[in-house]
Amino acid sequence: MSIFSRTRDIMAANFTELLDRAEDPSRMIRMIILEMEETLVEVRASAARCIADAKEMRRAMVRLDGLRDSWTEKAELALSKGREDLAKAALVERQKAADMAKGLEDEIAVIDGTLKTYEGDIAKLQGKLREARSRQNAISMRIESADTRARARELLNGSRTEDAFSRFELLERRADFAEGRADALGMTGPKSLEEEIAELKSEEAVDAELEALKARLAAKGN
Repeated sequence: MSIFSRTRDIMAANFTELLDRAEDPSRMIRMIILEMEETLVEVRASAARCIADAKEMRRAMVRLDGLRDSWTEKAELALSKGREDLAKAALVERQKAADMAKGLEDEIAVIDGTLKTYEGDIAKLQGKLREARSRQNAISMRIESADTRARARELLNGSRTEDAFSRFELLERRADFAEGRADALGMTGPKSLEEEIAELKSEEAVDAELEALKARLAAKGN
């Protein structure tokens, strides 16, 4: 359904009021922009027709000017030949051409005035369209920002985040267990009596071998 009934409605529109009353502001602004674009196309098309009509009328005026000159020459020729009746008839035709040219001149003046109105309307419509598009961008940014905040809050407060942190805690417990197991494997208990005696015997054998090595070295030196 059309939001505006004519161009003047668009230029007098209060976008803030329209959007405040709308159930879906985003959809409303799209409809406003679409209708304004269509109206702008129609106004430009009407202006183009007026321009074409004015050009055609100006060409017709040039032809009528030539026709008036032609009838003037014919009237002069007839009068020079003593045919006053023909001269008068030629002047009547010249007057018809002059009247037609005057009518076209008046119509062109009207068209020029209409074109000035169209020019002003187009400029105002373009300004309103820029305003509407700016509002559309602002609304889109607000909606995007709201959606982003909503997703962030859902992520922070939702069950998915809680489940993720629960899994983190489980993994940390598994890591603690693995580290504890590795530490336990590297631990050694107190030595038994047999182990201590065996170590003493091993040390005694090493000491004896060391003394023997010293004696051999001393003998070679002497």
